[in-house]
Order: sequence, then C-alpha cells, then structure tokens
Amino acid sequence: MTIQRFDCGLRMSEMVVHNGTVYLCGQIADFEAMGGVTHDVTAQTRDVLRQIDVLLERAGTDKSRLLTATVYLADMAGFAAMNAAWDAWVDRANAPARATVEAKLADPDLLVEIQVIAAL
Repeated sequence: MTIQRFDCGLRMSEMVVHNGTVYLCGQIADFEAMGGVTHDVTAQTRDVLRQIDVLLERAGTDKSRLLTATVYLADMAGFAAMNAAWDAWVDRANAPARATVEAKLADPDLLVEIQVIAAL
C-alpha cells in the first residue's frame, strides 16, 4: 500500500495519507498569519481550524469526513472559548469523535493544538 507524506521534516510530516485515511500532525496557531501572538483561545482555534481545512483540501477531503479530533488546551479555562470556534466550524451532521485534554504545549504562547484524522 502506498504511503504519501506531505511537508516532511526531520522529525515529522505535516500530513500522511495511507489506505484511505488522512493523518494530520498537531496544528498550532500561525502567529505570522495572524499578525502576531494573540492570547485569545478563540482566535488561535479559528486559525488552527483554517489550517486544518487547507490541509484536508490538499489531501482531497474535508471536515465532513473527520473521524477523530484531539484538542490540546494549555489551560482548561479556555474550553468554552475553544468550543465557540469549534462549534462554528464543525460539520454538525458529521461530528467526529473528539477528546479535549489539558497539556503543556511546546511554546508558552500557544493556547491550543488540534490533531485530526479523516477519511478520504
């Protein structure tokens, strides 16, 4: 079976496609695209979801085909703010299985990281 890897680095690939499934690495806010660091969970979540849409489209699928999502929050106090952006974005007719956990993220300015798996 063919394995396609996208935007490979030394440690990881941005996206891997195998056997009809798309695996994204954890997506974080792009502060440069956002015009600088923002300490707003909703804004960071919106940016992450925008990036997920771009990657899924590149793979030939979309959010209606999500299977699972794992949301990592730097602080669970941001849960409602993250959900505000998530609820506006998610395909409610095809919501994925989802887990949300509090985690220490790689950069203290990061408030949210989301990793998804989707079907083609």
